[in-house]
Amino acid sequence: MKLGLWVYLLVIVLTAIGTFAITALLMDINGKKQEARQAYIPLVELDEETVDPAQWGKNFPRQYDGYLKTVDEERTRYGGSEAVNRLEMDPRLLRIFDGYAFAIEYNEERGHAYTLLDQEITERVKQKPQPGACLHCHASVMPAYRKAGNGDVMAGFGAVNKMPWAEARELVEHPVACIDCHDPETMQLRVTRPGFINGIRELKKLEGIENYDPNKMASRQEMRSFVCGQCHVEYYFKGEDKVLTYPWHKGLKVEEIEAYYDEVGHKDWEHKETGAAVLKAQHPEFELWSQGIHARNGVSCADCHMPYMREGAIKISDHWVRSPVLNVENACVTCHREDPEEMRQRIFTIQDRTKGLLDRAEDALIALYDEVKAAEAAGVAKEALEDARKLQRKAQFRCDFINAENSMGFHADQEAARILGEAIDYARQGQLSAAYARLKHSGGGGAPAAATPASF
Repeated sequence: MKLGLWVYLLVIVLTAIGTFAITALLMDINGKKQEARQAYIPLVELDEETVDPAQWGKNFPRQYDGYLKTVDEERTRYGGSEAVNRLEMDPRLLRIFDGYAFAIEYNEERGHAYTLLDQEITERVKQKPQPGACLHCHASVMPAYRKAGNGDVMAGFGAVNKMPWAEARELVEHPVACIDCHDPETMQLRVTRPGFINGIRELKKLEGIENYDPNKMASRQEMRSFVCGQCHVEYYFKGEDKVLTYPWHKGLKVEEIEAYYDEVGHKDWEHKETGAAVLKAQHPEFELWSQGIHARNGVSCADCHMPYMREGAIKISDHWVRSPVLNVENACVTCHREDPEEMRQRIFTIQDRTKGLLDRAEDALIALYDEVKAAEAAGVAKEALEDARKLQRKAQFRCDFINAENSMGFHADQEAARILGEAIDYARQGQLSAAYARLKHSGGGGAPAAATPASF
């Protein structure tokens, strides 16, 4: 009887412990489910005038903590967020940009938190007059557009574009931040930049879609790239009013952008050494990414640069926007089930090969400059070197398209190789064209077939 009583009591105790453990587990699970459902706690009211990211951070502390980390400076093999002097790293750029502001100062871009400060302190702005259009991608500028346009964003966009930079700078307070990509009421992703809205509308016309509005017609996954494509793009200042324009009227490929520039007669400057009417690519990440394997498979910019992460039960997008090389475990391995170090080496292989082609392209450009100068020194007429200058324009734009794009070819490695291959070819054609003109001028007789300028 005593043994039976002890067994009975033991069963009761074990049952109580088990019941308590199961109840605690269920309560913990339910608590985490409730935590996951609560996206944020609305401690402060946000509206279209709330440009200070610290205010958003009161409602979204996790995301704000990530944003604050964009002040960190850490280099990768071919980039990162440290403001290194690219002119010192690659002295060829001094000749490539001769006569243009980028020959004055050209530093590596830093994180989002520095977008306004870095433009404010660069010698390019201090020594060369710049328009207010530059603020389109360097500041939380939408309130300034509304104010300058008396409530009409597009009118304000036009007004700020043509202001002197210093005057426009007085209208903004903060660098690119939360409000530029999120609706303050719904927190949904949105496109705010007029330049992108106009550009994507022209691009979609090529697909037969009229009056395309990304905020109404794009999928959420598309928006996870469009919000980045608002600024990480090629652009130019159109006309005397300096209207910031994305040149997507014929497509996103380098030759399609070039064809548009040729059609409208645009040049960024006249090259000081050769006199060629050349183009300066800005930062065409969106354009190059669009030609790559990730874009074709529906992988967005945010999937790699702002991968999802968990804090407790909450799943958020990492707002420490940075190179995936610095975050391979979250940015790459979630899809590519490989060793993280193996993924890094794949990235470096692509970038090393692209850099090798870029070096060859820049060397070819330098050789073209030297040959044009030699021809001019020999007395060759300007008209006789026009073919060489046109070829320089084509070669230089392709070379800079990859140099200015911040992935060193990774966003679309085969496309980057194609572009640089064309850059090398056009530069060598231009070199031969100038050499042929010099030989002909000197009375050297007929040039060999290999020295005859190719058609283009």
